[in-house]
Amino acid sequence: MQPIIQIDQLSKKYKDAEMYSLVDFSLSINKGQIFGLLGPNGAGKTTLISMLCGLIKPTTGGFSIQNMTYAKNANDIKKIIGVVPQEYALYPTLTARENLMYFGSMYGLKGENLKEKVIESLDFLGLLKFADKRIETFSGGMKRRVNLIAGILHNPQLLFLDEPTVGVDVQSKNVIIDYLKQLNKNGTTIIYTSHHLSEAQDFCTDIAILDRGKIFAEGTPKHLIDSTHNARNLEDVYISLTGKELRDDI
Repeated sequence: MQPIIQIDQLSKKYKDAEMYSLVDFSLSINKGQIFGLLGPNGAGKTTLISMLCGLIKPTTGGFSIQNMTYAKNANDIKKIIGVVPQEYALYPTLTARENLMYFGSMYGLKGENLKEKVIESLDFLGLLKFADKRIETFSGGMKRRVNLIAGILHNPQLLFLDEPTVGVDVQSKNVIIDYLKQLNKNGTTIIYTSHHLSEAQDFCTDIAILDRGKIFAEGTPKHLIDSTHNARNLEDVYISLTGKELRDDI
C-alpha cells in the first residue's frame, strides 16, 4: 500500500523551550487509512499536525505528502489537504450557506458546482433547513457540523481532524462519524486526533499512541488491545503506555 504521508526522523524544538516537542519521529500513513494520533496533553500531536499542514517548520528531519514537500510544492499540497480545527473557523454573523459559499470559493470552487456541493453537504448532515440562519444562532453540534463541511468542500485527498466531535450530543456525533466514514469510503485519507478513546477504537483503522514527542505504540485497535496484557479496550492500552499521571500545564 502506498504512503500518502512519509515522516522521517522529524524533530521540533520551539524557541526558548527546554525540551523537544517531537523527537526523531518517523511514521508512514497509507492512502485510505483513518489514522488516529492519540496521546496526553503535550504529547506532540498538535505540533505534528501543524507541521504536516505547513504552519510551522521542523527543527530537523522532514516529511512528504503524496511525494511532495512544502519547500518545493506548497501550493500543490494545500490543494489536496483539508483541515478541520477544534475551534470553530466560522463567521458568526453570516449564515451557514454564506459561510460555506465563502470557504468554497477560497478553495477555487464556484458557480452551480459550489452551490450544489453546499446544499448536498448541508442536507447530508441534517442542516439544510437551517441553511439561511446565522451561525451565531446555532447549537454547538450544529456549528461543529458546518465547521466540518467547510473543511471538505473541495474533496481533499487528505483530511486533518482535530477533535471533530468534542462538545456535541450523541446524535450529532453519530451523524459526523457516519459522514466521515462515507468520505473515507470515497477515497479520503483521514488523520484524526481525539481524547474520546472509545470513539477512536471504533472509528480508526490504525492508531499511533504518542507521548513526550515519541510513538509508544502503533497498529490497528485490535492489535494494540490484543498485544497489551489484560487490556479490554483502547483506554486500557492508552493508560498502560502513558500512565495515570496528570498532564496539567500552563
